[in-house]
Amino acid sequence: MTIIQSPFPPLNLPETDIFSFVFDRKDRPFPKHHTIFQDSETDTAYSYADIKRKSEAVGRALKARFQWRKGDVLAMFSQNNIDYPAVVLGTLWIGGIFSPANPQYTAREFASQLKDSGARAVVTQGSLMRTVKEALRISGLPDDCIILLDDLQEPFQQYPRADSWRTEVTQDQERNFKPKSDVAFLVYSSGTTGKPKGVKLTHYNVTSNICQLQPGDQEYLTWNGSKTCRDIPLPQSGSDKLLAFSPFYHIYGLTKTIINSLFTGSTTIVMPRFEIEKWCSLVQKHSITFTYIVPPIVLLLCKHPAISKYDFSSIRMANSGAAPLSQELVDACYQITGIRIKQGYGMTETCPTVFNQTWDEWDTPIGSTGKLVPNVESKVCTPSDAAETTSTSTGSEPDPLPQGAVGEIYVRGPNVFSGYHNNPLATAECLSSTGWYRTGDVGFIDASGNLFITDRVKELIKYKGSQVAPAELEGYLTDHPLVDDCAVVGINSEELKTELPRAYVVPKGGNVAAMTQEDADSIVKWLSSRVASHKRLRGGVKFVPEIPKSASGKILRRVLKGRASSEVVGSTESRAKDVRPKL
Repeated sequence: MTIIQSPFPPLNLPETDIFSFVFDRKDRPFPKHHTIFQDSETDTAYSYADIKRKSEAVGRALKARFQWRKGDVLAMFSQNNIDYPAVVLGTLWIGGIFSPANPQYTAREFASQLKDSGARAVVTQGSLMRTVKEALRISGLPDDCIILLDDLQEPFQQYPRADSWRTEVTQDQERNFKPKSDVAFLVYSSGTTGKPKGVKLTHYNVTSNICQLQPGDQEYLTWNGSKTCRDIPLPQSGSDKLLAFSPFYHIYGLTKTIINSLFTGSTTIVMPRFEIEKWCSLVQKHSITFTYIVPPIVLLLCKHPAISKYDFSSIRMANSGAAPLSQELVDACYQITGIRIKQGYGMTETCPTVFNQTWDEWDTPIGSTGKLVPNVESKVCTPSDAAETTSTSTGSEPDPLPQGAVGEIYVRGPNVFSGYHNNPLATAECLSSTGWYRTGDVGFIDASGNLFITDRVKELIKYKGSQVAPAELEGYLTDHPLVDDCAVVGINSEELKTELPRAYVVPKGGNVAAMTQEDADSIVKWLSSRVASHKRLRGGVKFVPEIPKSASGKILRRVLKGRASSEVVGSTESRAKDVRPKL
């Protein structure tokens, strides 16, 4: 059996809750008044001590206002904000479970998460209040569970604000944790198939992955700029500074930006949202040394006309995730901007990182997502496409292929999730009884242990790093009066370096030739009004006489993706018609 081990020596991982891991550590190298988070708009700054104090205030307020109990769920519906970390850590401090949501969700989408998670309270911003109140109405929750993150005038003054929590005092509760079984984060992901599901990440999952990130990677991000490797310069300003625009509701931003910044002591400039020129100006203003990015942003750095106006020489390293980067794009970005880009691989279910390029190997080999992090093992197996099989067996562990062979990636380690919330069947379909997680991604591991992703078995679509679940969109589309049957797949856009959701639609009555451009437009527009922006059908609508399915009735997505790769965008055929909306 070919099971790949990490090249790093095993770590002695702590068994503690996240709050204690961050705030009670004995080996903290930076002073408590060192700035950790700073607002990109106002320059308001919070030190390590500020975050601890604010977090405890949040926890006490939740306890006093809601009689909070261990295991209660707090939902967060907000853009990035420097008060966001205190809400996260305060919830964890009193034994709560933190469940973030995409603030671009429609009320119906957010209501679905509220109902599934069983949330007791919602923290949000005034600008998102209407969506939240409608979501609460749909889910049957009272609006007195709302807490505001920002300060607004009428008509929202009746809701408590985060900045008023510090005045509330209650007796601290006894903090008893079982780090390996107590859930800390309930983050929603589509996994390998189906609709969004709540991924249960324990305290131990999170603290383990923070520790796993340090060797060869985050160890070079220090509060005093004291460490480097190869020819990578030390920080110009004397300390490392991160620019955070990756959404905090995503596992990428939640653990790597919030928790890891508190652990390493790197000062993190928080952007509420990504704007390319604003990003460039902040890099220059703050002498940013490190940033997390995604492939579409790498493309902007290579092509956007504003790039030439800014100085990026302070950036020591960037880390790209969410989708593979080609060697050509990494090379081009380095030649144009001087930014070194390394890659990593993971997913919500792995908290997120399992493979990671180290700083000293950022360019060897380019195109790889790196080697296994400590305490993780992997195997590559013959792909088993759930959408193309009639098997209903669960928890299977196929034999691994020889090293170097192309197949589906399986991983096992302390950062692998404990299962899907309220969904034992979905858990069993991808997580074996011995801890092997079936990722749904296809690739190979070379002789040096470097992972290369080449394809995807799983249905999940990644639009600019955001997850799109085909089954969710199909559920909406079947309600449209023109749709008899449908299937949604991701098609690759070379221009945008991302996948685009496309719908294949069997029209009512089955008369494909009768369908018009206006019909397709109406479907695209109709769905756009019901889903978040990243879920829109940017890949267009194609009318077809039937949806290819297996004998058991499962959609054969690979057949559709193969068909899409051979189709000319914008073409009109005698038995299939296509429309692509503006991006």
